[in-house]
Amino acid sequence: MPELPEVETMRRGILPIVGATIASVQRPPCHCRPISIKPRIDHLDRRASGRTIADIDRLGKRVVIHLDDGQAIVIEPRMSGLVLLADPPGIEHLRLRIELNGVTHRELLFWDRRGLGTVRLLSAEELKTLVTERLGPDALQISTDQLRGALRASRRAIKVALLDQSVVAGIGNLYAAEILHLAGVDPRTRCDQLSRPQWQRIQAAIGQILETAIRHEGSTLSDGTYRNALNDPGNYQSQHQVYDRADQTCYRCDRGPITRIVQAQRSTFYCPTCQQKRGLHESLADYRS
Repeated sequence: MPELPEVETMRRGILPIVGATIASVQRPPCHCRPISIKPRIDHLDRRASGRTIADIDRLGKRVVIHLDDGQAIVIEPRMSGLVLLADPPGIEHLRLRIELNGVTHRELLFWDRRGLGTVRLLSAEELKTLVTERLGPDALQISTDQLRGALRASRRAIKVALLDQSVVAGIGNLYAAEILHLAGVDPRTRCDQLSRPQWQRIQAAIGQILETAIRHEGSTLSDGTYRNALNDPGNYQSQHQVYDRADQTCYRCDRGPITRIVQAQRSTFYCPTCQQKRGLHESLADYRS
């Protein structure tokens, strides 16, 4: 966390600051592990101050604040970062403050409990390099042919492959599990063993799961860390079908139980009854891509 739905919710939440002029960029005093900010804060402040926020975008799991001179402030929340317009959960983990003029909200905040997030001020050319060399197609835009073309020769398990941001940008551990459950695909299946209909179902499930999660403003898990830009929780956690439901009955096939395994050092949750390595279980008989 946060993944594409949470970061997209953050992006939408801070759209009211488009048109604002940056008055200053500050690194508040913090006794916790410092986050990575490049260039160093005084240089970032000098380059960004006086610039107008022209647009706010999202690249995979990153919030991109475009400035009127072509530069962009790129915030990657990683495990526990929040991009906020409202008071943060606590001031002890406040990592960045951007003071604003010309809009109702007078500051943009980046809060990060674990200190794993990053802030980068990139030139237009550096931003282009990030897009073209490091990130695959956005998960909301990738086609079946793009997804299959990138992975059909891979011997990796499909769940692990979906986490590769150079293949498809935005999917993380939670939503990969939910996507494969909706698609009825066993997360252990090797990519090179998936059929075209399975790839079609996976691609369709990616859009359906992520769009629904965005409508619910993301998932706030039991630790309560994720919040939207106004410091309110998301609601999609009540819609989870398999994630963190080990040993519980599968909602779809009414059998299960949901099983937890570890893949690439991450927990995977799936239903061994209705998620198949081959074919289509009867509980998905009406599911067609």
